Amino acid sequence: MSTSPPRIRVAAYVIRPLPRPELLIFEHVDAPEAGRQVPAGGVKADEGLPKAVLREVAEETGLTGVTIVRALTTEDKPHPETGRSRRTTYFHLVAPTGTADDWIHRVEGTGGDTGMTFACRFHVLPLRYPLADDQDAWLGLIDPALATDPALRE
Repeated sequence: MSTSPPRIRVAAYVIRPLPRPELLIFEHVDAPEAGRQVPAGGVKADEGLPKAVLREVAEETGLTGVTIVRALTTEDKPHPETGRSRRTTYFHLVAPTGTADDWIHRVEGTGGDTGMTFACRFHVLPLRYPLADDQDAWLGLIDPALATDPALRE
C-alpha cells in the first residue's frame, strides 16, 4: 500500500505589534461555518515557502507589505475533513504600520479561493477562542504570553 506525499502548505501569523500584539484573522463571509482562520494555503511547485506565505497573505486578505520575521515550526496533520496528509510551515510576519483594524477582501485571480469574500480583522492576543483547525496552536512560539489558553480546546 502506497501513501501519497503530504500537501505542502504555509500558514501566516501576521502580527500588528502596537499598542498590544494583535493577530490578523479572517472569516468567510459566505461560509461562516468555516470558522475564524489565519491566511494559509498550498505552495506552488515553483515557489519557496517564504514566497508562498507572502502570496497567501496577499491573496486571502489583500494585505501587502508584510515582513517575514521567521518560520516558526512545521506541522504534519491531516486535513480535518478529507483526512489528506498535509505539512504546514507556520510563519511569524509583521503587518505594515497603519494597517486598518478590519476590512472586507474579495479574492481575485485563478486560485481555488477566487470569488470568495473574507472579512479580515485584527484580534488582540491571546485569543479568547481557538481558531478553526487549531491554527492558533503555535502562537506561543512567538511569545508564550500570546498562546491561546489550552483549556479552551477541551
